[in-house]
Amino acid sequence: MTLLDISIVNVALPSIKAGLHASQSGLQWVLSGYALTFGLVLVPAGRTGDVRSRRAVFMTGLALFTATSALAGAAQNETWLVVARLLQGLAGGILVPQVSGFIQQMFRGAERGRAFGILGSTIGVSTAVGPLLGGVLIQAFGPHEGWRWVFYVNLPIGLAALPLAHRLLPAPPAGHGERGRSDLDPVGVLLLGSGTAVLLLPFVQEQQWHGGEKWLLIPAALALLAAFTGWERRYALRGTPVVDLTLFRMQSYGLGVLLSLVYFAGFTAIFFILTLYLQNGLGYSALEAGVSIMPFALGSTVAATIGGRIVNRYGRPLVAVGLGMVVAGLLGTALAAHLDTGRTVGFATAGPLLFAGLGSGLVIAPNQTLTLSQVPVARAGSAGGVLQTAQRIGSAAGIAAVGSVFFSQLARGAHGRPDWSGAFQLALLTATGLAALGLVVALIDIFGAGEGRPPAASGTDADREPARVKWH
Repeated sequence: MTLLDISIVNVALPSIKAGLHASQSGLQWVLSGYALTFGLVLVPAGRTGDVRSRRAVFMTGLALFTATSALAGAAQNETWLVVARLLQGLAGGILVPQVSGFIQQMFRGAERGRAFGILGSTIGVSTAVGPLLGGVLIQAFGPHEGWRWVFYVNLPIGLAALPLAHRLLPAPPAGHGERGRSDLDPVGVLLLGSGTAVLLLPFVQEQQWHGGEKWLLIPAALALLAAFTGWERRYALRGTPVVDLTLFRMQSYGLGVLLSLVYFAGFTAIFFILTLYLQNGLGYSALEAGVSIMPFALGSTVAATIGGRIVNRYGRPLVAVGLGMVVAGLLGTALAAHLDTGRTVGFATAGPLLFAGLGSGLVIAPNQTLTLSQVPVARAGSAGGVLQTAQRIGSAAGIAAVGSVFFSQLARGAHGRPDWSGAFQLALLTATGLAALGLVVALIDIFGAGEGRPPAASGTDADREPARVKWH
């Protein structure tokens, strides 16, 4: 649901504009506000699940996400919808880090890789279904009211998942929450949340906040994050910090987080610029745009399952192969868009997008498996939250950077006409460069200190911790 609400809303923006007479700034906040609040709570929510109850936090996030989806669908004006999306982002940020925490807790060795592979397939399905489902709903319910159903679609999912979560997810051991009650580190949470919000804000508002003063927030964010780092080191001497900084001493974790950041900067921006090009530049409907985006997402879905099964055998080299495929596929997509600048570009780019998607499926889930392979189960939620925060920061920064290239080239069109094809190609090459940076990080991990080798099926600190699973 949380990823569906990114991809599905992208194609619904014209319908929201028509239905609510929303401003361009308001539409930007519908997208960026969700990303901002989502990234704000990932780490503290993961930590709360670690020390209290992952099941309780998961169900709280799920219930809130379902309720705020209903609130967004019922919006009567732009402000109402923006506030609902901010709250929906908070709920999603509470929900998501519990997933990686549960996988760390409930699975070991090769089984854990397969579980992350299934998670990667779920991500791929969500990405694939989102634009297509959004297009179908808008076509079925009309351009003025169809956007409401892109939010209402979450209600049956959430209502069905809540009782299943209570029945199937493991409860914490007796006394677990009491032991962790004093270990939530509120000062660390405040410093990290403030630093993350200030860092994300200029990126998510890059198009609407004109002028260079917004970039002054970057050094302010770095100062807050430096203060957070100093506090965490001091707090670790007398308690359990919200982020265990010693995790970054492990090459597998530190480089895995960095790889996620730079890859998501390129990966997420692809859908942003492709949707703009197809709908605004070529006049595709939301449904047509959704169908054109599907090859990448379907390829990712298929390959993620395979990647999860073989990551323990091949380790980081598997991720490097996937990144190489992504780079080659995106270069092929740019070439196809150069050779075909008409309305048939959706067909021309289907093959290379499929190839890039297959590569992406070998990146995201395997990288998550490798990055968290040595993390103790007791830190799984907060460690996963840091990884997902890096993904959100990368996504926001990538969309800002690639979008800036896109809009700059668009304005340079000859004879006052926007250069949609040229803007898409140049922006896509920029996104490809970011994916290539991820490949460099993977190669550093492989050839650096040997930690690019696959994790053992057992024997890590995380695996040695006894399972605390009780099925109901």
